[in-house]
Amino acid sequence: MGTSSGPPSVGVLLPTREQAINGSFAAAPLLDFARQAEQLGFDSLWAGDSLIARPRLDPLVVLSAAGAVTSRVTLGTAALTPALRHPLTGAHQAASLDHVTGSRLVLGLGSGFPMPETEEEFAAVGASFAGRASRLDEIVSLWRQAWHAKETGAETDFTGRYWQATGLDRLPAPHRAGGPPLWLAGSDTPRVLERVARHYDGWMPFLPSSDDYARAWRRIGELATAAGRPAGAITPALYATITVDEDAAAARAELEHYIGHYYGRTLEQMAAVQCYAWGSAEECADALAAYVEAGARHLIIRIGSLDGEPQLKQIADVVLPRLKEMSR
Repeated sequence: MGTSSGPPSVGVLLPTREQAINGSFAAAPLLDFARQAEQLGFDSLWAGDSLIARPRLDPLVVLSAAGAVTSRVTLGTAALTPALRHPLTGAHQAASLDHVTGSRLVLGLGSGFPMPETEEEFAAVGASFAGRASRLDEIVSLWRQAWHAKETGAETDFTGRYWQATGLDRLPAPHRAGGPPLWLAGSDTPRVLERVARHYDGWMPFLPSSDDYARAWRRIGELATAAGRPAGAITPALYATITVDEDAAAARAELEHYIGHYYGRTLEQMAAVQCYAWGSAEECADALAAYVEAGARHLIIRIGSLDGEPQLKQIADVVLPRLKEMSR
């Protein structure tokens, strides 16, 4: 599937989890970060989601506030776990946030990272961890039906394998016709690629290899064409973690410290499944540029530091221009 012309979009993750690790939950610094990121030229702001596995402030609430203090940037979840909320509640919240942000919303969705902490989190809210991928797909179907339910002749009742709902036309319609784009946060397994090609508006992996990314994106294109999806229907994104420091050893040490506190695992363990880069801003830009060459059109940068704001301007000054000049 061909990528769009023009420079790739580049966004940055709001440090909600980093706040929690540091023992501080405060809105004001997050909103300052949001304003600064928009002023520095970033295209989007993102927030992660977790209740008790990797706790942080609720992303939908944070993005609502960020939407009030910004005017241009896209606002997104990277990634939201819909299973932690009742599907009708989730449909209602997403439609409401779409209004608050003036159709600037994109929802990256995850079915739940396969870790014991995530399984405990699902159990805490009474959600089934087994079959979570197919459950996510059904929630997406329910949401989309709800967001179209006020249209003439639309079906207002939903009957699925896991969920049933009636009177969907009573829920508020989103600001954007049909609702915000829904991206799947997933890897490059055959099942994930098939789901993206058939059901989602974007693909948000964190693959550790740009070559694997290129192969998977080509496969999504083949599958999407076979499914009758129009060209450009799916946005190829990337979730990447970078730590910027001219001293590569210092950058790696800071990233190791960050990963240990974030996941309770080593950088070596996490780098086997996630995209990481560290070192000078130029080196980090080169690492990300390989993914743009592989097809990525919206990069979501997580700053790998428990105090990432000092790196924000350096990323904007060096990494952003390097990636923006890579127009196809």
